[in-house]
Amino acid sequence: MTFAPPTWPVFVKGVLFDADGRVLLLGNEQGEWELPGRRLETGSADGGLPGDRSPELALEHELLASTGWLVEVGPLVPGGVWIHEGRYGRRALVVTYGCEVRAADQVPLVSDEPGRLGLFPPREVEGLNMADGYKRSVSVWREGRAGR
Repeated sequence: MTFAPPTWPVFVKGVLFDADGRVLLLGNEQGEWELPGRRLETGSADGGLPGDRSPELALEHELLASTGWLVEVGPLVPGGVWIHEGRYGRRALVVTYGCEVRAADQVPLVSDEPGRLGLFPPREVEGLNMADGYKRSVSVWREGRAGR
């Protein structure tokens, strides 16, 4: 029998603030809020389905598709790489980037699904139904932006 190490999905997420300093979050099927982003794709072994070329490009494309915002994906958020303990014992690696909206006055797309997209003042984030890793990433990126 050949040993096969466990594999975990890797998700790239972005912390974005609008011109009014509100953080953009997406609602998920479990009634929780999370940072926008997606799972990285490895592609198929036969090359028929290409994999992502880089985490940053994958995140940039996803943010444009899900929010309509053109963003510049910045550095990794300090402490923003963490293991998410999901439902049914599933684990995933979350890699969080700080992002800047290229046009500060952009308004995110309104989703067809009510409650799917939200803009929250940073002071409200701690009280949201959201994983602690996301809350920590929002706080750290906000504090880092304030120092610039």
